[in-house]
Amino acid sequence: MKKLRITVNGKAYEVDVEVLEDTDNGPGYGFPQANRHPEPHPHAPAPAAPGPGSARAEVDKRIRRPPSNNEKELTSPIAGMVVEIKVKPGDTVAENDLLMIIEAMKMNTHISSPVSGKIQDIRVKEKDGVTQGQVLITFA
Repeated sequence: MKKLRITVNGKAYEVDVEVLEDTDNGPGYGFPQANRHPEPHPHAPAPAAPGPGSARAEVDKRIRRPPSNNEKELTSPIAGMVVEIKVKPGDTVAENDLLMIIEAMKMNTHISSPVSGKIQDIRVKEKDGVTQGQVLITFA
Protein backbone atom coordinates (compact mmCIF):
# COMPACT_ATOMS: atom_id res chain seq x y z
CA MET A 1 0.00 0.00 0.00
CA LYS A 2 1.11 3.52 -0.76
CA LYS A 3 -0.24 6.61 0.92
CA LEU A 4 -1.04 9.49 -1.45
CA ARG A 5 -2.43 12.98 -0.95
CA ILE A 6 -4.99 14.05 -3.55
CA THR A 7 -6.46 17.55 -3.77
CA VAL A 8 -9.94 17.99 -5.23
CA ASN A 9 -11.50 21.45 -5.45
CA GLY A 10 -8.98 22.79 -2.96
CA LYS A 11 -9.63 20.11 -0.33
CA ALA A 12 -6.81 17.64 0.39
CA TYR A 13 -7.52 13.95 1.00
CA GLU A 14 -5.07 11.29 2.13
CA VAL A 15 -5.76 7.93 0.52
CA ASP A 16 -4.21 4.49 0.67
CA VAL A 17 -3.60 2.95 -2.76
CA GLU A 18 -2.79 -0.68 -3.41
CA VAL A 19 -0.20 -0.92 -6.17
CA LEU A 20 -0.79 -4.03 -8.22
CA GLU A 21 2.16 -3.55 -10.55
CA ASP A 22 4.98 -1.04 -10.39
CA THR A 23 8.14 -0.98 -12.46
CA ASP A 24 10.76 1.72 -12.56
CA ASN A 25 11.35 1.33 -16.30
CA GLY A 26 7.81 1.03 -17.66
CA PRO A 27 4.64 3.06 -17.50
CA GLY A 28 3.49 3.71 -13.97
CA TYR A 29 0.02 4.23 -12.56
CA GLY A 30 -1.56 4.33 -16.01
CA PHE A 31 0.57 7.21 -17.27
CA PRO A 32 2.79 6.72 -20.31
CA GLN A 33 6.53 6.85 -19.84
CA ALA A 34 6.69 10.14 -21.77
CA ASN A 35 5.05 11.94 -18.83
CA ARG A 36 7.95 11.15 -16.53
CA HIS A 37 10.80 13.63 -16.23
CA PRO A 38 14.05 11.77 -15.62
CA GLU A 39 16.82 13.55 -13.79
CA PRO A 40 19.66 14.60 -16.11
CA HIS A 41 22.91 12.70 -15.87
CA PRO A 42 25.26 14.71 -13.61
CA HIS A 43 28.00 14.85 -16.28
CA ALA A 44 25.73 15.43 -19.26
CA PRO A 45 25.80 18.88 -20.85
CA ALA A 46 22.76 21.06 -20.30
CA PRO A 47 20.26 21.01 -23.18
CA ALA A 48 20.79 23.86 -25.61
CA ALA A 49 18.30 26.71 -25.56
CA PRO A 50 16.16 26.92 -28.67
CA GLY A 51 17.53 29.29 -31.29
CA PRO A 52 15.64 32.48 -32.12
CA GLY A 53 14.18 31.09 -35.36
CA SER A 54 13.41 27.57 -34.13
CA ALA A 55 9.89 26.17 -34.01
CA ARG A 56 10.24 25.66 -30.24
CA ALA A 57 11.19 29.32 -29.72
CA GLU A 58 8.13 30.40 -31.71
CA VAL A 59 5.84 28.18 -29.60
CA ASP A 60 7.42 29.49 -26.38
CA LYS A 61 6.90 33.08 -27.57
CA ARG A 62 3.21 32.44 -28.35
CA ILE A 63 2.65 30.79 -24.96
CA ARG A 64 4.32 33.59 -23.03
CA ARG A 65 2.77 36.42 -24.99
CA PRO A 66 -0.76 35.96 -26.32
CA PRO A 67 -1.37 37.73 -29.63
CA SER A 68 -2.27 41.42 -29.43
CA ASN A 69 -1.94 44.35 -31.78
CA ASN A 70 -1.02 46.55 -28.82
CA GLU A 71 1.90 45.88 -26.45
CA LYS A 72 -0.08 47.59 -23.67
CA GLU A 73 -2.90 45.02 -23.84
CA LEU A 74 -2.99 41.45 -22.55
CA THR A 75 -5.42 39.28 -24.48
CA SER A 76 -6.79 35.87 -23.55
CA PRO A 77 -4.98 32.96 -25.19
CA ILE A 78 -8.07 30.75 -24.72
CA ALA A 79 -11.83 30.87 -24.32
CA GLY A 80 -12.99 30.04 -20.83
CA MET A 81 -14.11 31.46 -17.49
CA VAL A 82 -12.10 33.79 -15.24
CA VAL A 83 -11.59 31.88 -11.99
CA GLU A 84 -9.34 34.26 -10.07
CA ILE A 85 -7.77 37.67 -10.62
CA LYS A 86 -4.52 38.12 -8.71
CA VAL A 87 -3.93 41.86 -9.36
CA LYS A 88 -5.82 45.15 -9.25
CA PRO A 89 -5.49 48.45 -11.12
CA GLY A 90 -2.43 50.37 -9.93
CA ASP A 91 -0.41 47.25 -9.07
CA THR A 92 3.12 47.08 -10.45
CA VAL A 93 4.03 43.71 -11.96
CA ALA A 94 7.16 42.11 -13.39
CA GLU A 95 7.29 40.09 -16.57
CA ASN A 96 5.93 36.54 -15.97
CA ASP A 97 4.09 37.49 -12.74
CA LEU A 98 0.78 35.61 -12.37
CA LEU A 99 -2.12 37.93 -13.21
CA MET A 100 -5.16 35.65 -13.38
CA ILE A 101 -6.41 32.12 -13.80
CA ILE A 102 -8.82 31.08 -16.57
CA GLU A 103 -10.61 27.73 -16.54
CA ALA A 104 -11.33 25.94 -19.80
CA MET A 105 -12.49 22.34 -20.09
CA LYS A 106 -11.99 21.80 -16.32
CA MET A 107 -8.32 22.84 -16.56
CA ASN A 108 -6.85 26.01 -15.07
CA THR A 109 -4.58 28.14 -17.25
CA HIS A 110 -2.30 30.62 -15.51
CA ILE A 111 -2.13 33.95 -17.34
CA SER A 112 1.18 35.70 -16.72
CA SER A 113 2.29 39.23 -17.46
CA PRO A 114 3.98 39.57 -20.85
CA VAL A 115 5.75 42.77 -19.70
CA SER A 116 6.91 44.60 -16.60
CA GLY A 117 4.75 47.59 -15.81
CA LYS A 118 1.74 49.02 -14.03
CA ILE A 119 -1.81 47.64 -14.32
CA GLN A 120 -4.01 50.39 -15.77
CA ASP A 121 -7.32 48.57 -16.18
CA ILE A 122 -8.77 45.09 -15.71
CA ARG A 123 -11.54 44.58 -18.23
CA VAL A 124 -12.99 41.36 -16.81
CA LYS A 125 -14.11 40.15 -13.39
CA GLU A 126 -14.15 36.77 -11.72
CA LYS A 127 -16.71 34.34 -13.19
CA ASP A 128 -16.82 36.25 -16.51
CA GLY A 129 -16.74 34.18 -19.67
CA VAL A 130 -13.97 35.25 -22.04
CA THR A 131 -13.17 34.52 -25.67
CA GLN A 132 -9.81 33.90 -27.26
CA GLY A 133 -8.21 37.24 -28.17
CA GLN A 134 -10.42 39.26 -25.78
CA VAL A 135 -8.56 42.06 -23.98
CA LEU A 136 -8.19 41.15 -20.29
CA ILE A 137 -5.81 43.77 -18.90
CA THR A 138 -4.29 47.03 -20.11
CA PHE A 139 -0.94 48.34 -18.90
CA ALA A 140 -0.05 51.99 -18.27
